Amino acid sequence: MGALDIGGLPDGTLVLLDSAPVICFLEGHPKLGPYFAPLFEAHAAGRLRFAITTITVAEVLTGPLGMGDDVVVRRYRAIFDSWQFVDLDVEIAESAARLRASLNLKLADAVQAASALAINAAALVTYGRDFSRVRSLRVIS
Repeated sequence: MGALDIGGLPDGTLVLLDSAPVICFLEGHPKLGPYFAPLFEAHAAGRLRFAITTITVAEVLTGPLGMGDDVVVRRYRAIFDSWQFVDLDVEIAESAARLRASLNLKLADAVQAASALAINAAALVTYGRDFSRVRSLRVIS
């Protein structure tokens, strides 16, 4: 497995991260951590800006909270502080419902896609999810 292809994203681009890339990178997944490394390196160098949804926050923190590891929770929260949060508001919820109804997406996926569209993200970065039916959104996987 090579590395994630983020070519073509101009400097300063805002991307919305789905939960899997964040979890794989932060938890040092042996195969997928390195796969997503270019994305996080571009962010560290100031070439990309990250946004995450409240769904991603909940999914990422579930593991450490389940293990009672408050140190890791605090470390992850500190990392999140440099990223933009996308709250689930009524407009995004309605957009997610429309996507879910028209494209038969799972609720969490519909919220991720609707959130990326709402903030005009250049792309949604994911892994193992099928967003191919969301034609108005660039998906990097």
